[in-house]
Amino acid sequence: MQVLKGTTTIGVVCHDGIVLTTDTRATMGSFVAHKHAKKVYRIDQHIAMTIAGVVGDAQAIVEMLRANSALYRLDLARPIPINSAARLVSNVLFQSRYYPMGVQALIGGVDDSGGHIFMLDPLGSMMEEKFVSTGSGSPVAYGVLESEWKEQMTVKESVPVVVRAIDSAMKRDSASGDSFDVALITKDGGYRELTEDEKKHILHA
Repeated sequence: MQVLKGTTTIGVVCHDGIVLTTDTRATMGSFVAHKHAKKVYRIDQHIAMTIAGVVGDAQAIVEMLRANSALYRLDLARPIPINSAARLVSNVLFQSRYYPMGVQALIGGVDDSGGHIFMLDPLGSMMEEKFVSTGSGSPVAYGVLESEWKEQMTVKESVPVVVRAIDSAMKRDSASGDSFDVALITKDGGYRELTEDEKKHILHA
């Protein structure tokens, strides 16, 4: 199944957390349907998910994962491990393989074993990566990541690299663009997204 569609999403695992970023352009073929689409979602304070593909399918997966993450915390009094959350989504996608959900996702977060990012395709394949990009802008993003990003970088050190990668992809890929969102997850600080002022400062530094 071809999954190289419009959108650019990026995830990197850092020494002290993870960074996820996406562009905000939603397309229908060559038509720009929305300029400020939300593609990165907080699942719990320690875990987030990026989406690419069919919006309805992706939003259903997000809500399912949010509900199960909350139930896990309620039942066991601890947050769901990142691997378990990714495996749950993988199983749902695999069970729908004969009528595939049009979703490609990154699931990332921080648990007791450190930071993790998993990439999932519409058929449920699940791969853990240290740095990853999906979507039609990914070839450009990978060029920046492979030349500038290094393992064991901190979140603070990684953010400018990730912003340059998404900015380059938006400039070269017509299906990515308009703006971008950046989500950070650290062990101590939990989930937060960069403000517009923070993004502008990094982009023009």
